Amino acid sequence: MTTIAVLGMPNTGKSTLFNQLTGSHAHIGNWPGITVDLMQASLELQGQSAQLVDLPGIYDLRGHSEDEAVVRRFLEATPLDLVVLVLNASQLDRQLRLAIQVQRLGLPALVLLNMADEARRFGVSIDLGALSRELEMPVLLVSAKHRRGLGEARHAMVKLLAAGCEHGNGERSGDRGDQKPLAQLENCLELGDAGLQAQISHLLGLAVTLPPQWRDRLSRRLDGVLLHPLFGLPLFFLVMALMFQAIYAVGVPLQEGLGSLLDAFGKGVIAPLIGGLPVFLQGFLLEGLYQGIGTVSAFLPVIFLFFLAMGVVEDSGYLSRAAYLMDAFMERLGLDGRSFVLSLMGFGCNVPAILGTRVMRDRGLRLLSMLIIPFSLCSARLNVFLFMASVFFAPRVGALVIFGLYVISFAAAILTALIFKGRFNSCEPLVLELPPYRFPTLRQMFSRAWLEVRHFWFWARRFIIFGVIAVWLLNNLPFGVEPASAESFSGLMGRALMPILGPIGINPKLAGALVFGFIAKEIVLGGLAVIYSQADPIALGNAIAADVTWVQAISFMLFTLLYTPCLSTVAVIRSESKSAKFTTFSVLWSLLLAWGTSFAFVQGARLMGWS
Repeated sequence: MTTIAVLGMPNTGKSTLFNQLTGSHAHIGNWPGITVDLMQASLELQGQSAQLVDLPGIYDLRGHSEDEAVVRRFLEATPLDLVVLVLNASQLDRQLRLAIQVQRLGLPALVLLNMADEARRFGVSIDLGALSRELEMPVLLVSAKHRRGLGEARHAMVKLLAAGCEHGNGERSGDRGDQKPLAQLENCLELGDAGLQAQISHLLGLAVTLPPQWRDRLSRRLDGVLLHPLFGLPLFFLVMALMFQAIYAVGVPLQEGLGSLLDAFGKGVIAPLIGGLPVFLQGFLLEGLYQGIGTVSAFLPVIFLFFLAMGVVEDSGYLSRAAYLMDAFMERLGLDGRSFVLSLMGFGCNVPAILGTRVMRDRGLRLLSMLIIPFSLCSARLNVFLFMASVFFAPRVGALVIFGLYVISFAAAILTALIFKGRFNSCEPLVLELPPYRFPTLRQMFSRAWLEVRHFWFWARRFIIFGVIAVWLLNNLPFGVEPASAESFSGLMGRALMPILGPIGINPKLAGALVFGFIAKEIVLGGLAVIYSQADPIALGNAIAADVTWVQAISFMLFTLLYTPCLSTVAVIRSESKSAKFTTFSVLWSLLLAWGTSFAFVQGARLMGWS
């Protein structure tokens, strides 16, 4: 099959172009010699099927970052029929470097100058003919955001592929032996910076006219407010708070509505269909398997809205500015400004926040960020804490307890970063580009959110479904005992954990709920309701209050805050880190920190005479 690679610098709209060309029907693919996953999709070009591969955004083919090494290995190992090079039309003075490097490699290439609408707005004019002659590549103006020029781009791709087939008698470039080994590829890129600045200056003088004064007054005015030394961070926190409020104001009713529909479908359709089966098998299929799928599906509306909102924040250029504001403090922790933003995202949901670490180019930085993000107090944990606080404390004191848990979550992240920053040290300084403020189109926003939700569903569904089924089996086995009783496997497991959890004040019933919470923190309250045989929230609260002291309740909340994240989070850490060893380390560290914190609180309470 014909293989086309999409190459470009960050913030050029490369992925937007990829999605527009392919209709967002992309999937993750593995390539020989490449240790990371690359996005790929099928592309129909006048009846000819091609495989389009979205390479990581890079600034320089000679660079030493992980992404740049990945691109070099891909170019060395993969027979390519065409390279589609995406450049920002308004920033050619910085981006022609990559075009010259591709030219020196001798690969068949098409140059697409994206964001042509911005270039015109900023007063940039380009002589496409002169630039094409000097680069010895076809050059076109496009606007992927508004789908302008994509037809011409497709036609040019067909023409170049046909010319390549005629030149090689129907053989691919890689089959003709044109693909260069890595050492030879690096030799082709050897061009001193002086000679490369000289060549770029020649191209700019010949084909590009830049305005005497940059016309983007809107970005300058907004930056004067949003990057203000005193008001910049408070404004960002306000924007994020409003964003989370909007997500959950809309998403929670959708989640509850979807959950109700799935529940009604299970009772009205699934239950009658399996009514003739043995009771145990009915419970397994309906309460185990079907509800496992429903547990995953019910979260999709909130996750979709989260990605939709974060897509606006990121594509508008505001996220880069928030990272800039926090970078100085985060650097002391071995992180950077993006780590702070992603940790803040984790207060909505840890899963998309960890997925967001893809924007980081340094592996050490990504791993350290993935290590601290699960300590963010997500909305699922918040539901548990609100319930427990309302049971054991007056409203004013309960509010202080919730606030204290947020403070502890920040403290846990800071402590983790300080301890492990040497092990996961980032060897690359943060390079931030502050793009002009722009608002993505509705199609662009929904397409991106849909792709992220598909990715989440693909990686998390198997783990969560397996986990929920396992919980059901633990509650309902062995045969002949009351479900979720002390004689069930879950009850036996709770008692078996007492040597570990007893010193921190957690009894067998709370221990069982914590085991369920590893699957998903939303299961904790449901697990408690099953264990205490109380479906009504008030009755459940009274039953727990009669069985647990307020010190035990605080210890339970501390452990729930810090211990192993939910199974979907663990699955995403595994998929994004590509390391079972790191995933295991992350789980064990969170367990150790949770136990140590709860132990210190319980023992301190005993010394103070509170328990």
